[in-house]
This record gives sequence, structure tokens and C-alpha cells, in this order.
Amino acid sequence: MTYTTLHATPSAATYQHLRVASGLSPKSAEAAARGLPNTLFGVQLLHGDEVVGMGRVIGDGGTAFQVVDIAVLPAHQGRGLGKRIMQEIAAWLRDHVPASGYVSLLADVPADALYAQFGFVTTAPRTVGMAWKRPAA
Repeated sequence: MTYTTLHATPSAATYQHLRVASGLSPKSAEAAARGLPNTLFGVQLLHGDEVVGMGRVIGDGGTAFQVVDIAVLPAHQGRGLGKRIMQEIAAWLRDHVPASGYVSLLADVPADALYAQFGFVTTAPRTVGMAWKRPAA
């Protein structure tokens, strides 16, 4: 199969579809509409006219960067597309992150092995990932 790389942030509808279809948590239309315009770098993989994979870099553009939303539709998994997305992101990071910038990501196992290929290392036990949980209403 032939895939085309597009350096662009996905539409909100595409973003929502790819997240859910690839097994990531759903995001509301409001969250997507508010968050996507703040993307520092976005990459999409297309098979014909269909977007089948994506990844983004978010952050403040100087001190903090986070790799997020790496997703590939199940029918296209196992073909190295996650690696291809990460190659595009890694190239962008090398060109745009200052020497003192901090790049992070949260990795689901076994995807951590993919990210390790691009220089990402676990930070535990010195630091651990934490997430804020909204209190019940």
C-alpha cells in the first residue's frame, strides 16, 4: 500500500475519529476545536484520500514540548506507520527544539519500544508521569 505524508493538523472530525478508532480515549468536539489550533507540528498519513494515521507536538514552542496523539487505524497497523509518524516528528523536534527545551510523552506499553527508537527514555523512578483527575461533580 502507498501512503502519503502530510504535515498538517487534522480536522477536528478526523482527529476524533482516529483517536477512537485506534483505541485512544475519545475527545469532545469542543476539546478538539479548542486544542487543535494550538498544535506546534502535526503529521498525517494518507492512504488515497483517507487519513489513516496522525501525530502531533504541542507545547509552548520554547521550553516544553509534548508528543501526543500518535494513532494509526487498526486496518493499517503493523506496517511501520507509527514509526513513520515518529520519524517525521523526530525530524521536526531536531529542527525546532532549543537545546534547553524539554520534550516528553506518555507511552502506553508496548508502544514505549517504538519511542525508545527515537531517543525517548523512561524517567522513573526519579520522575513519574502524573495526570490531573477532575473531581466528580
